[in-house]
Amino acid sequence: MDFENLHEILRSLYDEMVPLSADMAAVAKGVAGLGALFYVALKVWQALSRAEPIDVFPLLRPFALGICIMFFPTIVLGTINAVLSPIVKGTHGMLENQVLDLNKLQEQKDRLEREAMLRNPETAYLVSDEEFDKKLEELGWSPSDLGTMAGMYLERQSYKMEQAIKNWFRDLLEILFQAAALVVDTIRTFFLIVLSILGPIAFAISVWDGFQSTLTQWITRYVSVYLWLPVADIFSSMLAKLQSLILEKDIESLSDPNFIPDGSQTVYIIFMIIGIIGYFTIPTVTGWVIQAGGAGNFTRNVTQTAQKAGNIAGAGSGAVAGNIGGQLLKK
Repeated sequence: MDFENLHEILRSLYDEMVPLSADMAAVAKGVAGLGALFYVALKVWQALSRAEPIDVFPLLRPFALGICIMFFPTIVLGTINAVLSPIVKGTHGMLENQVLDLNKLQEQKDRLEREAMLRNPETAYLVSDEEFDKKLEELGWSPSDLGTMAGMYLERQSYKMEQAIKNWFRDLLEILFQAAALVVDTIRTFFLIVLSILGPIAFAISVWDGFQSTLTQWITRYVSVYLWLPVADIFSSMLAKLQSLILEKDIESLSDPNFIPDGSQTVYIIFMIIGIIGYFTIPTVTGWVIQAGGAGNFTRNVTQTAQKAGNIAGAGSGAVAGNIGGQLLKK
């Protein structure tokens, strides 16, 4: 079972668990109904106590929320998922195209690297059995030739062991990279399932006066968590494109007949480590795109503070100017 199948299982798990939100609708309808009774009674009492006409439009809010609770999987989750699913499909298509190009470039680089080592007589026998046997046939059975043979065997085994260690470490980093992506997707699925099942309760609580922000907070959290996957796909596409550019540079160097490859994968390993660390920054990046508070409220508070400071400064300067003008008139 590969990692792509595990991601498919997580998506299937979400689809199987979402209908459970309908079971919470029965409890949510009772909470919302009691909240609507108190909400309407409070608004009507406030209007009657001030001898004002009753504004009917705000009183329709609890009933609209009640309809959303009754048909929560269809109206709420269905609408949000239908709006956001094209974003997921678009970013996943970007990732598939980049990975396909990366695989083609990697195969081309491996082929050119092998050809470059075959062109060099000092390294050809390390990668080719035919060249190794040919070089052994050229040697005799003198003590010096036997020492050369032993050195060739040791050097060939050392080269194979070095390549095996590099490939093992590369495979390990690729597994860790895929595991980091799976961890993010698993946490995302868990959050979405919890938000979906308890969504009717959040809508019911928002009916109560003073808890209206619960509705916007729930929508914001759901959209933010839902966008974890598109952000992860964009991040993976960026890494794949960066690796493609590095491979293109290596292929350009290998096209030179005089170029001798060293076989190191340092740059690839560095970017794999960066990718593993970067995957766990996805929730933070998504919070910059969708947020209920934070920068928006901070900017608004700064603006309001600046306006208040300006009003105080204007009032103060006006009072000072009035005092000076009054003293001049007395003189």
